[in-house]
Amino acid sequence: MAATTRPYGSWPSPLDAGLAASLDGRPEYLGTVGPEVWWTEPRPEEAGRRTLVRRRLADGGPEITELPAPWNVRSRVTEYGGLPWAGAERPAGGPLLVFVHFADQRLYAYEPDAPGGPEPRPLTPVSRTGGGLRWADPVLRGGEVWCVLEEFTGPGPTDVRRVLAAVPLDGSAAGNRGAVRELTHDRYRFTTGPRLSPDGRRAAWLVWDHPRMPWDGTELRVAEVTGGGELVDARTVLGGPDEAVAQVEWTAEGNLLAVSDRGGWWNPYSVDPRTGWAINLCPREEEFGGALWKPGLRWLAPLPGDTPHTAGSGAGLVAVLHGQGSSVLGILDPESGDLVDAAGPWTAWQPTLAVHGTRVYGVAASPRSAYEVVELDTATGHARAVGAQRPDPVDPAYYPEPQSRTFLGPDNRQIHAYVYPPHHPACRAAADELPPYVVWAHGGPTDHVPPVLDLQIAYFTSRGIGVVEVNYGGSTGYGRAYRERLREQWGVVDVEDCAAVARALAAEGTADPARLAIRGGSAGGWTAAASLAATDLYACAAIIYPVLDLLGFAEETHDLESRYVESLAGPPQTLAVLSRERSPVARADGITAPFVLLQGLEDPICPPAQAERLLDALRGRPEPVPHAYVTFEGEGHGFRRADTMVRALEAELSLYAQVFGIERTDVPRLELDG
Repeated sequence: MAATTRPYGSWPSPLDAGLAASLDGRPEYLGTVGPEVWWTEPRPEEAGRRTLVRRRLADGGPEITELPAPWNVRSRVTEYGGLPWAGAERPAGGPLLVFVHFADQRLYAYEPDAPGGPEPRPLTPVSRTGGGLRWADPVLRGGEVWCVLEEFTGPGPTDVRRVLAAVPLDGSAAGNRGAVRELTHDRYRFTTGPRLSPDGRRAAWLVWDHPRMPWDGTELRVAEVTGGGELVDARTVLGGPDEAVAQVEWTAEGNLLAVSDRGGWWNPYSVDPRTGWAINLCPREEEFGGALWKPGLRWLAPLPGDTPHTAGSGAGLVAVLHGQGSSVLGILDPESGDLVDAAGPWTAWQPTLAVHGTRVYGVAASPRSAYEVVELDTATGHARAVGAQRPDPVDPAYYPEPQSRTFLGPDNRQIHAYVYPPHHPACRAAADELPPYVVWAHGGPTDHVPPVLDLQIAYFTSRGIGVVEVNYGGSTGYGRAYRERLREQWGVVDVEDCAAVARALAAEGTADPARLAIRGGSAGGWTAAASLAATDLYACAAIIYPVLDLLGFAEETHDLESRYVESLAGPPQTLAVLSRERSPVARADGITAPFVLLQGLEDPICPPAQAERLLDALRGRPEPVPHAYVTFEGEGHGFRRADTMVRALEAELSLYAQVFGIERTDVPRLELDG
């Protein structure tokens, strides 16, 4: 069938905003409980909650969704959360689970196979002080849950302390804060949950302090566990102010495995828990770890010591995620240094791994498949998808194919990006027309984007609008030096890198230079807004729950990022000057292009106050800037509800259609003020 010729941006697409929203999100926090695999999974159509899903693979059992609405398995520790559940197999009665319920942030115990379908029972109390009591990264130990406790001591977002704590499983602490045992002091501002040695006699965890972020410098702490369940002789064995340890685990033999960037890349190390002597098990210019935004992330998982393997002796094998830009799953033999990657179509793996016997489980995606639960049998080398598989909502012929590109920016620095050209199986544009393109700036900014299927990208590319995702300087995935390009240069390097990619696409004839846009959320929203204020390159922008004011961000945001601007922009004594020079709020007079600003009204990280200050700065100008401010009740940082995502996507498309001169009648018209 001959392709129909239609202008870019006007192509019809079966992938509407409702489909894109209904399949948004991915499985997270994978774990094994005996022979079962469990994970959390989003439910956008159920007010954005997350549920627990289990599957018993030994007998080919189906996926079972545990915990009906309104149960919501999600922690708010540091506002970004962390591992919210743990489970243990029992001799009788089925597994025992503990989890954090988002609404009240209490820990609950749950016995899914108990007769009568009992309701979860609370284990922790509610505190009315500030943000209350919060829990994350749990592990079951005897009659207790050992985990991170975040406790607010006052009304402000930084009135908070964090320690390791032990919560009794008998429910005696459900109404009594005093029944919670604190295992560590609160000298350190941040901590991950404990990892217990196989014999239960030692514990290891990570800590760090302001003003460092966890990718700047962390410490690996080890302590002895007494017979009474106390932690004694705690000591630092690895890490420091300039070394970021991203994960720690114990091997079956009682040694430590850690992921450290002491050599400039996050590599796996064997660490002597007594002396701290560390040996790099696989020295490569690749990342075997990443930014520890949340406690409980896992880039490596040791296999049982007697696990057979086709590529080695089977002793001490380790499942690892590794790569540049995006990661693949491999099995590392620490004795030989051999690393064998799993076969399959998956191009990116999330930092969640679990092991049972010879099998490794993870969450992975490809340009043709969304994130799903994958099983690798190390005895055979066979990998397969076993959970969270989604039927294609539309013909995969509508999916775009990412092109991995490296561009040159100022001073010939390399900039990594993924280009998604417009793609439609039955439409094309006239030969003399160039397509509009939208530059996507990711959040973080200490983060990155991999080349995987994203239906929000396909929503635009299937309509004839190209997308390019930029891993600008400061992104993870390319070593510490690339990550630190953004140090004290936020609002400069990210803006320059996005602009360099956009200009390169226009210069080579890939994109229409008159129809370039930029969009981003959170830190990406900062980059989008700062780009409008600093350049005249973009015809419009979508700015989503953004940082807009350096000073305001430092004073108003949550505790984890309250000192982040010191590494991103500069020390406190220069912040006022830098804020005037770089903040979109202070540079609003430089914004002339239309934009849509999308904001959750319950965002504790980027509060609506910043968005409102930007709008105030634009009012009364002689030449008004066309814009729309769209707010969402009940949404925080990162949209989770299907109806929110539908409205946001349609508003964004309507903006592009109006600015780029595209005729579309399938989305509500976004009314622009000014």
